[in-house]
Amino acid sequence: MADLISYVIRKLLLAIPVIFLATFIVFLMLYMTPGDPILAIAPPHASVDELQELREQYGFDQPFLIQYGKFLERLLQGDLGQSVSTGTLNVDVSYLLVQRLPKTLELMAIGLTISYSLGIPLGILSALNQNSWKDRSVMVFTLVAYAMPSFWLGILLLLLLSVQFHILPAEGTVGGLSSVLLPALTLGLGNAALTTRMMRSSMLEVVRQDFITQLRSRGLPEREVIFRHALKNAILPVVTVIGLDIGWFVAGAVIVETVFQWPGIGLLVINSISSHDFPTVQGCILLLAFFVVIGNLVADILYALVDPRVRLG
Repeated sequence: MADLISYVIRKLLLAIPVIFLATFIVFLMLYMTPGDPILAIAPPHASVDELQELREQYGFDQPFLIQYGKFLERLLQGDLGQSVSTGTLNVDVSYLLVQRLPKTLELMAIGLTISYSLGIPLGILSALNQNSWKDRSVMVFTLVAYAMPSFWLGILLLLLLSVQFHILPAEGTVGGLSSVLLPALTLGLGNAALTTRMMRSSMLEVVRQDFITQLRSRGLPEREVIFRHALKNAILPVVTVIGLDIGWFVAGAVIVETVFQWPGIGLLVINSISSHDFPTVQGCILLLAFFVVIGNLVADILYALVDPRVRLG
C-alpha cells in the first residue's frame, strides 16, 4: 500500500506543472487570437476614448506577461475573472462554469455508461464467435462508429431518431432523461467501438491461454469458464483506459453539445469564442484541461492497481 500511495503522490506532483503549462498555452493562444473583445461589450458608435477606457478597465491594454501574471494570481485565488459577453456582462466566470458543469458531467456519465454497456458485451460476443457472421457484423459496426465524425453521427441520429421517427427530442433543453439520451448516444458510440475492439482482442488472448484449456479439460461448464475466469482477466486492460476515455469525452462533448444545443461547458466555450469573451473561454478550456489531467491520473492509478510493477518504475 505504501508504494501505491507514493506512486499516486508522484503523479499528483507531476500533474501540477502540466496544469500550469496548460494555463500558459491557453492564455497565449487567446492573446494571439485576432479580434478585440472590447468591441463585443462596447456601446454602438463608441468613441476611441471610450474604447480605450474599457481596455484599461479590463486590463487588455497591458503587455502579455503582465496580463498573464495577473490572471495567474487571480487563478490561484480561485478568481477566473468576469465575463465580457453582452448577455453575461460582469458575471463571474466561476459562476457560469458551476452553472454549466452538472450538464456536462451528466452527459459524460451517461455517455460512458452507454459506451461500456455496448462495448464490453459486443467485444465478448465477437471474441466468442470469431470469424462468424456475428464477429464480422460487430467489426463492421466498430469500423463505422469509429470512423464517423461526432458531428456527422450526431446529425444522422438527430434526423433518424428525432425528425424521422420522433423517438427522442431534438434539443437538450426539454428536460428529463430523454433529452440527454441522444447527445449521450452520439458521444458514447465512438468510444464503444474502441472498447469493443479492445475487449475482443483481450478476450481472444485470454481464452487461448493454458489455464483456460486446463479449466475446460476439467469439465467445467463453458459459461463458468468464460464469465468467471476468462472475463475477469480479459476486462483488466479495458478498465485501465477508463481514465483516458475521459479525455475522449471532453473533446467530444464540445462538438456534441454544439450540435444538440446541450447547455454544458462545451456549448459555453463555443458561444464565448464567437462573442470574443476571452475570460470565459479561458475558464472553460482550463476546466476541460483539468478533466484531461485528472483522467490521465485516474488511468495511471488504475494501471498501477492492475500491475503492481508499474509502481516500482
